[in-house]
Amino acid sequence: MYSMSNAGSPTSSEFERDARRMHEDGKPLSPGSIAIGVIIGRMSEFFDFFIYGIASVLVFPRLVFSFEANPVTATLMSFAIFSLAFMARPVGSLVFMWVDRTYGRGSKLTIALFILGGSTASLAFLPSYETIGMWSVVLLALFRLGQGFALGGAWDGMASLLALNAPKEHRGWYAMIPQLGAPIGFALASALFGYFYASLSTADFLSWGWRYPFFVAFAINVVALFARLRIVASREFGELFESNELQPTPVLETIRVHGRDILLGAFVPLASFAMFHLVTIFPLSWVTLYGGQSAGEFLFVQIIGAAVGVCSVIISGLLADRIGRRKQLMIGAVIIAIFSFTAPFLLDAGGKGQDAFIIIGFAILGLSFGQASGAVSSRFGLRYRYTGSALTSDLAWLLGAGFAPLVALGLASNFGIIFIGGYLISGAICTLGALTLSRILGNAEHQAPANR
Repeated sequence: MYSMSNAGSPTSSEFERDARRMHEDGKPLSPGSIAIGVIIGRMSEFFDFFIYGIASVLVFPRLVFSFEANPVTATLMSFAIFSLAFMARPVGSLVFMWVDRTYGRGSKLTIALFILGGSTASLAFLPSYETIGMWSVVLLALFRLGQGFALGGAWDGMASLLALNAPKEHRGWYAMIPQLGAPIGFALASALFGYFYASLSTADFLSWGWRYPFFVAFAINVVALFARLRIVASREFGELFESNELQPTPVLETIRVHGRDILLGAFVPLASFAMFHLVTIFPLSWVTLYGGQSAGEFLFVQIIGAAVGVCSVIISGLLADRIGRRKQLMIGAVIIAIFSFTAPFLLDAGGKGQDAFIIIGFAILGLSFGQASGAVSSRFGLRYRYTGSALTSDLAWLLGAGFAPLVALGLASNFGIIFIGGYLISGAICTLGALTLSRILGNAEHQAPANR
């Protein structure tokens, strides 16, 4: 059932072809089916990352960094470990691109999602600092690196497949579909943590209650794996893959041909990515450390915010089809810049202000984040779209979101909450600059052939 590569290694490519023949019923794979697979896949990834993010505020500072008496410093240490996944993600992409080319897409996804689920589930068994000392910190860092490394391999090209199947007049609508996974995954993670945090005593929550969401993550990853393998086994995916439209290309070659596009693409979503963790992880840390309301109450407010975010992401698709994705992103960046002037005061205004910060923040985030994926993917040639999109996504998350909670809490704690506004404005400026430069370069490239 397995074929042999040129190097004599077994691959899953022949197995995937057999699966396509077994499931072939003469009906084409609908965009709706692709969309469901994309949403489930993205939701599982974001769920894994958000349960870690919430635990990095409510659990790890007291369980792993209990040797630090200052709770702010302990949380900053926890956020430093949080950032490791974003540093490991590009490494995972490099390794799993090779796995993809050598052993097949199905093998790559299976290995990556089991590492992702295994790393997340392993956190459920993490001993405290009081039990094993600094080894608790080492294990936390190791499992976090595993999450990031595996997420680099979880890139499946489904978003590109969805974009290639999208009607020209509805590209904005199809571009927002993968982004729905983020607020849905965050809502599920917040609901689980909120339930255990509100239902248990502090001692029980820190002893065993916080561990259950990490067990759930592994089950969700298994469901996501089968949903995504079903798409991989489809005729359309196979045809695009085998015609090199979704073929992974060597990383160095991709950088040589599209290095400028990768760099521009990484800066395009910085406004929404800077906003991303400033309405999810950072405000939870601020409320926990500086008050305003209980963390349990705030988690349920964030669930409401995530629901608003889902609606806002959907609206972004409708607007983008009317005014264009690039203009939509520029408008979103401007709105984020305007919001940055009021955001610090809302966060520092007690419970009602914090609630308003979350609801308004998620609404603004959805309008921008909904179109943040693939805004410049059209600049990649079909041969390089799969690898180029993966590298762009890795770099964008590293620059825009990887250190956001750490930097935001560090700035707010040491210099005042007002500096959060400056952080958001910097992201908006990067987005506006990258979009403007991308348009200028695009116009120059279109005019060049006519001048020859």
